[in-house]
Amino acid sequence: MWIGIWLAYLAPPLGDLYGGGHGPWATALGALGLAAFVAVYLLLVFRYTSRVLGSHTLDCLLAGVLALAVCLSLTMGSPWLVLFVYVSVSAGAVLPLRQAAVAIPATVAVLLLVALPHGYDDGLTPWLITPALLGGFAMSGVRQLVRTTVELREARVTVAALAANEERLRMARDLHDLLGHSLSLITLKSELAGRMLPDHPDRAGEQVADIERVSRQALTDVREAVSGYRRLTLSGELAGACTTLAVAGVETRMPVEAPAELPGVLGTESEAALAWSLREAVTNIVRHSGAGSCEIRLAPRQTLEGLFLQLTVEDDGHGLGSAPAGNGLTGLGERLDKVGGTLDVRSSRSGVTLTMRAPLDPPDPQRGAGLTGSGA
Repeated sequence: MWIGIWLAYLAPPLGDLYGGGHGPWATALGALGLAAFVAVYLLLVFRYTSRVLGSHTLDCLLAGVLALAVCLSLTMGSPWLVLFVYVSVSAGAVLPLRQAAVAIPATVAVLLLVALPHGYDDGLTPWLITPALLGGFAMSGVRQLVRTTVELREARVTVAALAANEERLRMARDLHDLLGHSLSLITLKSELAGRMLPDHPDRAGEQVADIERVSRQALTDVREAVSGYRRLTLSGELAGACTTLAVAGVETRMPVEAPAELPGVLGTESEAALAWSLREAVTNIVRHSGAGSCEIRLAPRQTLEGLFLQLTVEDDGHGLGSAPAGNGLTGLGERLDKVGGTLDVRSSRSGVTLTMRAPLDPPDPQRGAGLTGSGA
């Protein structure tokens, strides 16, 4: 839409075509030249702003629009000088900043060379020099912004791929550490039991019992590891909420991560309850609220019932109205109640505020003393 604003400068050449008193052939050739000029201009601006082209391709396309601007201005008259503004914008759209800094003033110089010797300086030229300069350099800034955005998206994809690969490597290391020793021990004991079985069946039975014990312990370790991978964390859900709301077009104000310093200990079950609550709240905002902005706050709170970590999610949507609470909010309240937390829902025409609290365990004195001692 921003680039489309520049198409308003086509009014003088279009007006000249329909009311300039040119002959049929001149009008037809002028219209054809103008269509070719606009086609190449749009090709450059819309398709190649964010791409790197070979110098030969750029030279040909820019030389083409410049040649058309010169030819049409010399043959059709002063209203067609406006095409040099498009040449300047095209140079700013596709050329690197250093080259554009030379090409844009050069385009303005060609504009003056075409206008002044042929008596086209009737007050129109001064009004074109400034748009040509400002439009070209403004387009250079837009090009840098587009290229930076593309590089940022590519960097995000790369970071996501690296994070996934690192997670796979971590899982592989953990499984190797968990199962490598156990499986090796099971293999050795199986071979030993096989050799003892003909002559010493009682000792072979002992080895089989050890194999059963080791295998059960390995199974327990694997289950604990898998449950650890599946456990939701508050920091992870905060990052996921930021991404989800941004994709949905909801402006978000929120902490970057969970607070590191707390006046108590956030237990595993309490953290999981808050993480699930945050996920449910964000899902409701995206699907049902129609909100344009959202604020997420996370802070410890001291109440009469004890010390809590409070998570507040506030949006500016249309509220819950008179409809009863859905299964999501009901399940959210039950999950918090299970860990000793609370849920407070406030709804109005200006939005919904969810206040979720999960208890903080008292700090461990021994742990604090150990940290103090190590710090000293």
